[in-house]
Amino acid sequence: MKLSRQFTVFGSAIFCVVIFSLYLMLDRGHLDYPKNPRREGSFPQGQLSMLQEKIDHLERLLAENNEIISNIRDSVINLSESVEDGPKSSQGNFSQGAGAHLLSQLSLSVDPADCQFASQSGSPNSDVQMLDVYSLLSFDNPDGGVWKQGFDIEYETKEWDTEPLQVFVVPHSHNDPGWLKTFNDYFRDKTQYIFNNMVVKLAEDSRRKFIWSEISYLSKWWDIIDNQKKDAVKSLIENGQFEIVTGGWVMPDEATSHYFALIDQLIEGHQWLENNLGVKPRSGWAIDPFGYSPTMAYLLKLSGFSHMLIQRVHYAIKKHFSLQKSLEFYWRQNWDLGSVTDILCHMMPFYSYDIPHTCGPDPKICCQFDFKRLPGGRVGCPWGVPPETIHAGNIHSRASLLLDQYRKKSKLFRSKVLLAPLGDDFRYCEYTEWDLQFKNYQRLFDYMNSQSKFNVKIQFGTLSDYFDALDKADANQREKRQSMFPVVSGDFFTYADRDDHYWSGYFTSRPFYKRMDRIIESHLRIRAAEILYYFALRQAEKYKINTFLSSPYYKTLTEARRNLGLFQHHDAITGTAKDWVVVDYGTRLFHSLMALEEIIGHSAFLLILKDKQSYEVYDSYSSDTLDMDFKQKSQDSLPQKNIIQLSTKPRYLVVFNPLEQDRVSVVSVYVSSPTVQVLSASGQPMQVQVSAVWDAANVISKTAYEVSFLARVPPLGMKVFRILKSATSNSHLADYVFYNGKIEDTVSKNKVEDTGIFKIKNKQNAEEAITLENSFIALWFAPSGLLEKMMAKEDGKLHEVKVQFSWYGTTSKIDKSGAYLFLPDGEAKPYVYNELPLVIVTRGRIYSEVTCSFEHVIHRVRLYHVQGIEGQSVEISNIVDIRKVYNREIAMRISSDIKSQNRFYTDLNGYQIQPRVTMRKLPLQANVYPMTTMAYIQDAEHRLTLLSAQSLGVSSLSSGEIEVIMDRRLMQDDNRGLGQGCHDNKITANLFRILLERRSAVNMEEEKRPVSFPSLLSHITSSFMNHPVFPMTKKFSPTLKLLGEFSPLLSSLPCDIHLVNLRTLQSKVGGGYSNEAALILHRKGFDCRFSSKDTGLLCPTTQGKMLVQKLFNKFTIESLTLSSLSLMHSSPDAQNISEINLSPMEISTFRVRLSFWL
Repeated sequence: MKLSRQFTVFGSAIFCVVIFSLYLMLDRGHLDYPKNPRREGSFPQGQLSMLQEKIDHLERLLAENNEIISNIRDSVINLSESVEDGPKSSQGNFSQGAGAHLLSQLSLSVDPADCQFASQSGSPNSDVQMLDVYSLLSFDNPDGGVWKQGFDIEYETKEWDTEPLQVFVVPHSHNDPGWLKTFNDYFRDKTQYIFNNMVVKLAEDSRRKFIWSEISYLSKWWDIIDNQKKDAVKSLIENGQFEIVTGGWVMPDEATSHYFALIDQLIEGHQWLENNLGVKPRSGWAIDPFGYSPTMAYLLKLSGFSHMLIQRVHYAIKKHFSLQKSLEFYWRQNWDLGSVTDILCHMMPFYSYDIPHTCGPDPKICCQFDFKRLPGGRVGCPWGVPPETIHAGNIHSRASLLLDQYRKKSKLFRSKVLLAPLGDDFRYCEYTEWDLQFKNYQRLFDYMNSQSKFNVKIQFGTLSDYFDALDKADANQREKRQSMFPVVSGDFFTYADRDDHYWSGYFTSRPFYKRMDRIIESHLRIRAAEILYYFALRQAEKYKINTFLSSPYYKTLTEARRNLGLFQHHDAITGTAKDWVVVDYGTRLFHSLMALEEIIGHSAFLLILKDKQSYEVYDSYSSDTLDMDFKQKSQDSLPQKNIIQLSTKPRYLVVFNPLEQDRVSVVSVYVSSPTVQVLSASGQPMQVQVSAVWDAANVISKTAYEVSFLARVPPLGMKVFRILKSATSNSHLADYVFYNGKIEDTVSKNKVEDTGIFKIKNKQNAEEAITLENSFIALWFAPSGLLEKMMAKEDGKLHEVKVQFSWYGTTSKIDKSGAYLFLPDGEAKPYVYNELPLVIVTRGRIYSEVTCSFEHVIHRVRLYHVQGIEGQSVEISNIVDIRKVYNREIAMRISSDIKSQNRFYTDLNGYQIQPRVTMRKLPLQANVYPMTTMAYIQDAEHRLTLLSAQSLGVSSLSSGEIEVIMDRRLMQDDNRGLGQGCHDNKITANLFRILLERRSAVNMEEEKRPVSFPSLLSHITSSFMNHPVFPMTKKFSPTLKLLGEFSPLLSSLPCDIHLVNLRTLQSKVGGGYSNEAALILHRKGFDCRFSSKDTGLLCPTTQGKMLVQKLFNKFTIESLTLSSLSLMHSSPDAQNISEINLSPMEISTFRVRLSFWL
């Protein structure tokens, strides 16, 4: 009978949708603008005003229709839930059951044309593919002579008779924004003096040049100097003596940073430069990150760069590229079907970026031309031969010696234009070094240039001076034949600087802060704050809410952006700084968390408030806006859920969806009473699950309970619920079974059979397999509580999917694992426990889970009983605590029957997938790679994906395995300059999902392609995990009226399009906000050979096309123009765009100006 009612209601919903769709189709001629859609156009005010009355009418109809459909869908969900008998508790009978949510059984509508990109990508489109290079090399390490990791270089002096060698010596100073000292301490002790001396010393001689990268330092100095110095800097830039290279907030790590944060710190730096100096950087400079991602190359290309430089690449790769004269190449994305992503990249050939390793192959000679190391100074040359001051008596011999190095270095390149960097960490902070370096080198230059037999033109230069000369040489070459530079695709991980010293340790080091970084940027905070703040700002402008407009929120948001940007530095997010520096980073992030909570609370409150003018009243009480669900007490503690104190008076519960698609998701909050009721905005009771909250592994709280329910929330929008204590609650209490232990009461410590609230069973051991299931998945567990088998009900095939923990030790050799290096003592050893751990099995209406408590890990596996995205994968949560171990690293290994052989796939920066090959010729640590959001293995029939909510190191050392290193505690320094081990461990939370998918129509030859794509389901599952809905609460008062929902988009964006950010831009006048925002969109590439059934999403793909006027609801687009990624460049005659058209994988930034019109 209930099923009949369900089908009746569902039929009514479909009827409403069809009728409304027909109405829209009949009126389409009036609605669509323009009639002939094209990318560029304008928004004539006359036409808009003619349509205004019609649009107003249709908007009212649309709002009413949305509310009807919302209520119908909520009814169907609740009806279907009432039909369900709950999950089975026995091993057998894993049937679908009668409780499927009918609306959620819809398949994603994918345009067939959207499937062509993934099938076409990866065809041979590069001269050099890095996967092939790895296969080719033997990775031996013979002694190369003076160039230890290279080879002897020879030349004929007559080689430059027809065309002289052109040398650009580029002075630079690499300033880490935190490493051995904090950012502020470095600035106080060193960096400010570099800038102060630069202004004076460059002005003394117009031939002197200098480059700078980190805007975090430049902006701090700018804030304390007078206008005279500022004018001097601008003058140095104008005459080409001082160049900003890259111009990001920091020089970011490229292994563990997410592309959201990489873009954000790039925009922060570039916007600061535009607003303060009017400068647009042209060339990228990345001399110190520990390996390089093509994602960063693509972001630079999108920002308008044509050239870039890298340094820390595996020594064997450098040698190979040197032998092939391929150190300068066009770096092309693996997925690029043409050449639109090409950017010219220069790879420095030698060991380091310091002066001994940049003039040529012999560091003993090059060190003699680092004039800071003259006898009597604090630093000498470790090779035993000091520099000599240049004078008339030695200038010929010294010039000849240096020129010999330049010539040898030039033989590694294809042009006769040579780059010779001149700098090191925190160089030029002393007044004397400017004189020593510039005066001695200028004497050498003048002499070399005066000797015609030397056939050299040498000068100080900036990075762009060098690249301009290189472009000119390449243009001359192109006139004769094709470009002199090869095309390279792939990445440059994992980095090794010598021997078997692979820098794969930092992929995991300090994982607590890697997780905190992700929470701030996307999980709960800064992206949500950006989006809500801009929408609230537009409404505040409309209603003239001065308290919001005059608030310090934009300044606070800017500080949060900068703190997040600072943490992307290659010694911050990497976990490779001193303990107290890590605390400084953590404190900055923590303060940003607190500040962003306030911005989110106030912005969301304004948007959901029915009477906007009443905001002024409530805002006078800072605690009287929306409260976040989570609180973090300190920079080194895990976030904890707030407990909502219930009474018979309802509290508002506002749920925000930070995704651009309408979604149905599980919402969980802590409350003070198990008798709880959740009501929708229209007063309809929601089906809820009440679960226990654990004060310890085996102690149930008596003051807190978890309530979970399903909420449908519009894209980028909010839905309002009410929550109250109610004796008539229709809540479902979770059931509990304890294995291998007993539950304890908080007072008596005795065994408790029944708390009086939850149904609890105690079992000494699991006589039969522990099982969980939902409509999509069935799981079997060992008596230890660890997963053993998994079945996807789509094909009914039972798979071995075994979760285990293991330990890595460190080698007994002199060089051991540290913050940077992973040097294990062999293969991982199994995690051994003497007795079975306490296993708690929870069974409920909304979710069921198995939790097992080991000494160092609390491991939880959860299945959601949800028809849709969250029900199709398995959630894994680990709370890791290795604070008492010594020189060990803990890993989670997933072993399966997937026949993956030696191939696996990892993402790069959450943006793209890089195929990997586990190579036996390499040491174990070389086969560990960075994972930002996912890794997967596959065979002809199935793909197993591990989705991650934090960056960690990952490998696949055997067929069918994925292994992720979760934390590492190392007691010694690894001799890379840090001077300490990595032993400030915290209790750390890791969050994952396992997704098992069936593949179809697979040609195994395609497995060898250098490109791969996630399924659309995998993309969306990752988005759900990294951008969860989050609840906010508000005390109820009779005078407070909230809207039922806030829905800023007319409909969901296509499922393959992600709104990266909606970032309020700074005003051109003053430091406040403007009415413009950066709208950043990313169209994801996906593999269509996977099922897209039962997602519950109504967001068809549209070949990347979206009509601008169909994007926003109740917000008018006053202007929308295409820009470069970081907003540095836009067409001078840029016109408003009427249709957005994104290619697969494309990231585009638009300048948008919205106004609220209702």
